[in-house]
Amino acid sequence: MTFHTRSTIPEEAAKEGLLAVIIERAVVAARAAASVADRWTAAVRSVVTPLGWGIVFAAVVALIVGYGWGWGELVVIGWGLGLLVALASAWLAGRGAGSIELTLPVDRVAVGETAEARLEAHNPGRRRFAAARLELPVGTRILTRMIPALPRGGAFDERIAVPTTRRGVIPVGPVRTVRADPVGLMRREIVWSEVRMLHVHPRTIAVSPLSTGFLRDLEGTPTRDLTVSDIAFHALREYQPGDDRRFIHWRSSAKTGTFMVRQFEETRRSRLMVVLDLAADAYEDPDDFELAVSTAASLGARAIRDARTLSFVTSAAARPAPERARPAERADRPDRTRPGTGGARGAAMRELPTASRDRLLDALCVVEVDTRMSGLAETVRAAAETVTGVSLAFLVTGAGRSLADLRAAAARLPLGVEGVVVRCSDEGEASARVVGGLSVLDIGYLDDLRSMLARTASVA
Repeated sequence: MTFHTRSTIPEEAAKEGLLAVIIERAVVAARAAASVADRWTAAVRSVVTPLGWGIVFAAVVALIVGYGWGWGELVVIGWGLGLLVALASAWLAGRGAGSIELTLPVDRVAVGETAEARLEAHNPGRRRFAAARLELPVGTRILTRMIPALPRGGAFDERIAVPTTRRGVIPVGPVRTVRADPVGLMRREIVWSEVRMLHVHPRTIAVSPLSTGFLRDLEGTPTRDLTVSDIAFHALREYQPGDDRRFIHWRSSAKTGTFMVRQFEETRRSRLMVVLDLAADAYEDPDDFELAVSTAASLGARAIRDARTLSFVTSAAARPAPERARPAERADRPDRTRPGTGGARGAAMRELPTASRDRLLDALCVVEVDTRMSGLAETVRAAAETVTGVSLAFLVTGAGRSLADLRAAAARLPLGVEGVVVRCSDEGEASARVVGGLSVLDIGYLDDLRSMLARTASVA
């Protein structure tokens, strides 16, 4: 009895192990079958049109009723509809032996300039590339073209114009071919390329260098840091080993009897700041805002061309004011309204990249006005607390800002910073005035900016 028990334990363990392996393999096979079924189901759903599903349902009903009730007419109709579905499926068989490429010869253009997408189809294979209808999404539109049948070694090249009537980023593609049966039961789309992005920059004009007539510290702003070689003279000191002999002051050396060298204050280049108002109440018309964007872009592009240190600031969505804490809580809670700590003031502005002209204009492609944006005064205050070393600031806004609003915004600039306001009103009258030491330029066309800047520079 004992011997029989010992012999059955290994047998039972072996049976349990074999059963576990069978169950595990069955689960794996079921998952694989479900995955294949899901792929086939998704493929069928993407190909069959609503009319096709209706024909399939009618065929199934006709065959069931025809065989169930013995109606030969319904059986014939059911098989006829089934044959129609089979022929429509065979019509879409095959992908084709060719390739279609989508390229943008120029992916950055200004508003109104010519932009185009290039389509190139090749058939390097032995089979014939069947004719197909091609669809190219351009923004919210879908452009259609017909690609002719291509024999072996054949090619097809076409350029499609892309509208650039408005500033923005336009997605072009993906290019796809659409094959459908004549009845419309099946529709198959084949994607051949990726999406290409076309940046439509705001229109800009060439203005005179911004440093002429505005900045009086063309060589830089003197600092308290001392150096042995610069422009701003500070004092004389005794010669030390390693000093450049070119800076020895010989007259003082002759008087004192020891070598004296010049000591300078280190000068640093001044920073130019452009502030673009994005608040919705600043503009009376959408064309006013587009003029403001083009104006700010022209100023920023000129500063980058002149290799000036530039900070380009726009309004940001204003955050709600934080709740007031009790005195006991204020002592333990850090101050989040100071500059650089991410408080409400720092959230009132957003700085755009200025590493290159293209990067700045790319960022300006997507800026839009919004009712949630902070006002011009709040934006200028946040920028003044964040950006240091500014000597000239351009405030670009719309005709909705009154002179009182402009003076309130300019008052937020640090002491010693010269402010110039450019107020944009599409097709308005151009004028230049000085209000309380603040230069206010009103322009109605982008070309007015050049003449207004030249007039203000000659007066300054």
